[in-house]
Amino acid sequence: MSSFPPEVKSFDEYAANIDGFMSMNISRMEELRGNMMMVIDPTFISILTNAYYGGKIEALKSRRSEFTTTEDRLIELITKGLNEVLQDAWNDLTPTTISYQSREINPQFASFVDGSDLVIICSFVVQLPNIDAASFDIIYPLQILKPIASQLRSRVQSDISEDNETWRERMEKAVLEIPLKVKAKLSEPKLPMKSLMNLKQGDVFPIQIGEGVEILMDDELLFRGEIGEVSGQAAISLTSRITKI
Repeated sequence: MSSFPPEVKSFDEYAANIDGFMSMNISRMEELRGNMMMVIDPTFISILTNAYYGGKIEALKSRRSEFTTTEDRLIELITKGLNEVLQDAWNDLTPTTISYQSREINPQFASFVDGSDLVIICSFVVQLPNIDAASFDIIYPLQILKPIASQLRSRVQSDISEDNETWRERMEKAVLEIPLKVKAKLSEPKLPMKSLMNLKQGDVFPIQIGEGVEILMDDELLFRGEIGEVSGQAAISLTSRITKI
């Protein structure tokens, strides 16, 4: 998931650039004395509904004008989950209680703010496997954020200095946790096709084992080792690292 820099527009400008059928979920930010709104594309809702109930992750191409009962239930779950995450995030800056208020599907009927009021639009993109990316928006009226403008500015400045280090730490942790397949290669005998086709149970053919065993990680030759035993289990002692050119 990635985010775009926040945009400031009038609500009318924003509504003019989205479809007439959307999931628009309004929640109350009690301490800020105003509302926020989450706007989710209906295609994204369909994808999440299918995936949640064990179906394929795929987009429906048919146009609709209302959500199914099952989709309504999933919208409730999504709204509840996002509200909890947002409340935790806002509480790092200022005490905030976020509670669900209402839902609308047509921007013209969303009783959120007046059309001429300025809003801050925070857009997010979610990349899903094998289909186009999906998006959703979180919208705040500019008016309710003015009392904490200085706190927001100071937070943004501190986040900029910390962001690169935090990103590097997350990336390093993710890379170090990638599982790798380790294999020990004893020998690679070669047989003519005729002999291979005539093999049967009980047949024995000789193999040659060189000095040491080759150790591969994800099919990359990295070490040589010796076969042995530790605590009653077969084991390999790494004797040298192979430098690949």
